[in-house]
Amino acid sequence: MKIQLNGRIVDFDQENGTIYDLLSAYQLENRVVIVEKNHEIIDKEAFQQVEIQPNDTIEIVHFVGGG
Repeated sequence: MKIQLNGRIVDFDQENGTIYDLLSAYQLENRVVIVEKNHEIIDKEAFQQVEIQPNDTIEIVHFVGGG
C-alpha cells in the first residue's frame, strides 16, 4: 500500500501493519519519537494498536542529541 511518510509517497507492504511496524521498518522502534497520523498525534502506548491504512499521512519526528 502507498502512504505519505514525512512528505514522500512510500510503499508500506505490511497488511494490517501498525505504527510500531512502520517504526520497526525504519529502525526507530527504540527511539524517542512523535508520530502524527492524518494530523492527529498518536500516543506512544497506542503504537502497536493503531493500524496504517492506504493513503494515510504519517509524520515521524525523532530527536537528535548534540551541542
